[in-house]
Amino acid sequence: MSATPASPTATACTCPECEANVPFARRPLQGEVVRCPDCNAELEVTSLDPVTLELAPEVQEDWGE
Repeated sequence: MSATPASPTATACTCPECEANVPFARRPLQGEVVRCPDCNAELEVTSLDPVTLELAPEVQEDWGE
């Protein structure tokens, strides 16, 4: 499921997981990871024009270190 895009000057987007409003205090950065205030999902900013959010990939541990 993809997020609903917001206008380039928007200060909020829609969570692709629960469809809650995800506010931004400032203009988001490409690749920035934010948390949904409702479902606590980690979301990645995947586009800036328009601003879109997708579920952030899971971080895998590196057992080879």
